[in-house]
Amino acid sequence: MAWMRRLRKNKSLQYGVPMMVLIVGGSFGLREFAQIRYDIQKVRGKMDPELIKKLKKSNVTLESEYEKIKNASFDDWKNIRGPRPWEETGSNQEKQR
Repeated sequence: MAWMRRLRKNKSLQYGVPMMVLIVGGSFGLREFAQIRYDIQKVRGKMDPELIKKLKKSNVTLESEYEKIKNASFDDWKNIRGPRPWEETGSNQEKQR
């Protein structure tokens, strides 16, 4: 019984062993997360070339977006108040439109 009390009071066992368990366990956990990263890279390498072309085809530039909104009119709009929690959802909005 006395030897168990001495082991319990030993600072190396009290603080060192849990710390080592966290370090070793953490390294195994990080290995699993890193493996997910490499698995995703393998899957991306196996994508269909036609699908890759479709994904890269939608190239949006600042100039093209500017041309879309250049001639739009933003002056003729009406501010419509949103519904309050105690009001019916759409009744007040329909009146304002």
